[in-house]
Amino acid sequence: MCLAVPGKVLDLQERDGTLMSVVDFGGVHKDVCLEYIPDAAVGDYVVVHVGFAIQRLDEESALRTLAEFERLGVLNEEFGDGFALAAKQAGLADPTAAETAPQPNTEVTP
Repeated sequence: MCLAVPGKVLDLQERDGTLMSVVDFGGVHKDVCLEYIPDAAVGDYVVVHVGFAIQRLDEESALRTLAEFERLGVLNEEFGDGFALAAKQAGLADPTAAETAPQPNTEVTP
């Protein structure tokens, strides 16, 4: 599914002649192109679709939408680990989960 998701502009950068930003989507940070909204400022909320900011949004609406997306599990679906999600949907173990081996006892006694 491809959604337009609101996020907060954290910084502004020019990369190879393109206006870019790191945008915060409720704790998930992604690189976003700001060429369609060149006057965006740090702290603005923007609606992002397929890596492009396509419009500005007020903070209240952005936070309300992010909360609803989180409640519905949409943020994890949109930004989560694709391999883990596919495994879960197939009823398989998460292939990206690191197996933790028991650690040797390293406790030092006086």
